[in-house]
Amino acid sequence: MTVNGLRQVAQHVEDLDRAVAFYRDVVGLEFIARFEPPGLAFFKLGSARLLLEAGAPSAILYLGVDDVTAATDDLRAKGVTIESEPHVIHVDVEGQFGPAGESEEMAFFRDSEGNLVGLAGRRAPVEDG
Repeated sequence: MTVNGLRQVAQHVEDLDRAVAFYRDVVGLEFIARFEPPGLAFFKLGSARLLLEAGAPSAILYLGVDDVTAATDDLRAKGVTIESEPHVIHVDVEGQFGPAGESEEMAFFRDSEGNLVGLAGRRAPVEDG
């Protein structure tokens, strides 16, 4: 068997209409389709899909963004509850996850259903000048 990537991730919702509006209008994900019944909604999430479904367990999604601080500020301006401000979680000195010396940054917020969602990105080292 060869795994060639992540195809789909499911996220629990209590109110599908509210969750669809949140991920489409607030987070800005591309809506793909909705099926009623059984109450499923799909969004494009890079090369994978996000499935919103009442029967799914809660997951922690880590959404890749170019600028964690700007994305956090954008969500805050839209009234989203920020649980954890942007912060460096790891300086990738050896380049295990990308270019050596870059920092892994994250911030966390709550979606419309109360699920914890992460914003994740990388930041180049600050040049001394």
